[in-house]
Formats: sequence, C-alpha cells, structure tokens
Amino acid sequence: MAEANAKRGSRAARPLSPHLQIYKMPVNMLMSIVHRITGGALYVGTLLVVWVLVAAASGPDYFATVTGLLGTWPGLIVLFGYTWALLHHLVGGLRHFLWDTGRGYDLAMVDLLSWGTLAVSAALTILIWSYALLAGGGADL
Repeated sequence: MAEANAKRGSRAARPLSPHLQIYKMPVNMLMSIVHRITGGALYVGTLLVVWVLVAAASGPDYFATVTGLLGTWPGLIVLFGYTWALLHHLVGGLRHFLWDTGRGYDLAMVDLLSWGTLAVSAALTILIWSYALLAGGGADL
C-alpha cells in the first residue's frame, strides 16, 4: 500500500467506481425506486377514482360512460396497474414501518423483505382481480 501511495504521490489509494456494465443493482435499491414510482403513480390513479366518483354524482349516463371507458381492455390494464401500484406501495410502507421499529436490517432480511414486497403485492393483485372477475363484479370480457 505504501508503495502504491508513493507511486501516486501523496494521494491515498481509493477504489474505482463501478462501471454501469458491471454494477448489479441491489434488490432493495430497486424496490426503493419502485416504491417512489408507485407513490407517484398513485396520484394519477387517485384522479381516476375522483373521476368515477364525480361521474357517479353527475348521473347514470355519465357514470355509464366513465365505467364503460374503464371497462375496455386499456382501461382494465390501467386499473390493474393502479391496483398493483397501490398494493406494492402499501406493502413497501409496511416494510419501512418494520424498519422504523429497528428490526430487519441484516442483509439477508433486507433482501427477503424486498423480494417479499414484490411477491406479496403481485399475489394480492392477482387475488383481488381473480375474485372480482370470477365473482361477477368485473367487466364483461
């Protein structure tokens, strides 16, 4: 180490930054980014909820128009995405709440909770949509 420092002068040896080609993003960092994105997406989804509520208050004709639009394939995809974003943000918030208690900070648990956030939000989304469609509460597909 002293020889390396001598070659560089008085500058201390420092590690090189990882290049983008070799850097592997940790799953907890990815889930943190997705948590922020879903939080932003919930603003747009909430505008959809407000639109449906305003349509319901405006009368049956406008309500039928709005629900008809949301009942199309693109509308259902948006609603499915909103459901997943809501549940992912909820489960991510529970993960952060656990961390606020001072638990779950060892690396294995952080990875488990991060993957669990993704798995639980996907499973809950599929469960909710399966129930809604199979119970007859969904759109006629």
